[in-house]
Amino acid sequence: MEQRIEVSRNIAAPPSAVWRVLTALDEAPITLRAVKAVERLDGTGYEVGTRWRETRVMFGQSATEEMQVAEADPERRTVVVAESRGARYRTVFDLTPSAGGTDLSVEFSGESGPLGAFAQLAMTLFAPLAKRATRKALEQDLADIAAAAERAG
Repeated sequence: MEQRIEVSRNIAAPPSAVWRVLTALDEAPITLRAVKAVERLDGTGYEVGTRWRETRVMFGQSATEEMQVAEADPERRTVVVAESRGARYRTVFDLTPSAGGTDLSVEFSGESGPLGAFAQLAMTLFAPLAKRATRKALEQDLADIAAAAERAG
């Protein structure tokens, strides 16, 4: 079962400033209010193959997930992937220059493996709530990225 959520926002800063904020992994706990810690596992910059553990608060709980850069096209697009408890996650950030700065969109998708009957029922019941909470978290991340990029200009 796959879930997909997309949100976007205009940021009053050039793509170069947005890219710097978006890819500054070591600064994420300062920039993104939901991120509590980042531990690098591979890589010193931001390129395909860079891996890290990210601890963030979701649904009122602290969770740590291992993330990896799967695609990086500077100032245009990046894709981050993760696997956890039988589910695969993919987050795509697209940066598009605009008259007002940069349009930043993020598409988050998650796909679980085969589910048993009880897990399928639970997913059906709780998916709308989880989707709303995830959308809200993505919107907050974009707001935090916008604030940092606009300050940096």
